[in-house]
Amino acid sequence: MSAVAPKLFIDLSPPNEGAEPGARTLASAVYARLRVDILACRHQPGEKLLIAALAKGFGVSAVAVREALSRLVADGLVVAEDQRGFRVSKLSLADLIDVTHTRIELECLALRRSIDRADAAWRRNLEATWHELDAAPHLAPGAVDRHHEAWPRAHGRFHAALIANCGLDWLMRFRTVLYEQSERYRRLSLTVTRTDRDTRGEHRLIYEAAMRGDSEAASRELAAHFERTAQMIVAAYPDRGQSELLSSKQSERS
Repeated sequence: MSAVAPKLFIDLSPPNEGAEPGARTLASAVYARLRVDILACRHQPGEKLLIAALAKGFGVSAVAVREALSRLVADGLVVAEDQRGFRVSKLSLADLIDVTHTRIELECLALRRSIDRADAAWRRNLEATWHELDAAPHLAPGAVDRHHEAWPRAHGRFHAALIANCGLDWLMRFRTVLYEQSERYRRLSLTVTRTDRDTRGEHRLIYEAAMRGDSEAASRELAAHFERTAQMIVAAYPDRGQSELLSSKQSERS
C-alpha cells in the first residue's frame, strides 16, 4: 500500500490574501499562488514571467521566485528558455486533443473501478458533492466568460468524488496531472465558446448513471463530457494550426 495518498482535488480559488504562509517557505507560497494563477489562466499561455516583477508583486526575493518557477517547470506548467527566463507553457490544439484523450482513457477506467467498488460512504459523498455543484452558480454575476468563485471548487470536488473509490494510487496520481492540464483548457473554453452548453445536464447524466451503478453509461457520459469541451475549443480556432499557441479571445482583443 502506498504511504502517500494521491491528491484528488486541486482548489483553483485565489488564496486568502491575508493568510500567513506559516511553516511554508516563501518559495512554496509563491509556487502555490503562481500555480493557481496559471491553472486558472490568469497568466496567459506563452506569457513571459518576469522574475523582478513577480518578486516585487509578491514582496519576496528573486531567489524565492526563481525557485518557485523551477518547481513549476517540473510540473510542466512553465518552460525555462535558455538565457531568456521563464514563460507559461503554451496551449495548442494538438496538446488539447492529447490531454483530452489520455484523460478519457484514465479517468473512465478510474470511474468504472470506483462504481464497481461502490459502498455507502462513496455514494453519500458523491451525492453531497453533486448537490453542492448543482447549487453553485456557474458564472459570475453579469459575466459570460468567468466562473462564479464557488463553481470551480464544487466542480473539482464532484469529479474527484466520482473516482474516489478507484483504489489505484498510481492511476490517481496520473489523473491529477491530467486534471491540472485540462483545467487550463476548460478555463480557456469560457472565453472562446458559446454559453448555451448544458453543463449542468451533462454532470447530472454522469451522476445519475454512477448512482444507479451503471459504470458503462457513466464512463460513456464522462467521455462525452470531456470530448465536448475539446471539440468546442477546436471549433473556436478554425484558423489555427495544431501546434500554434492558443490564448483567450480576451487577450487577442487586448
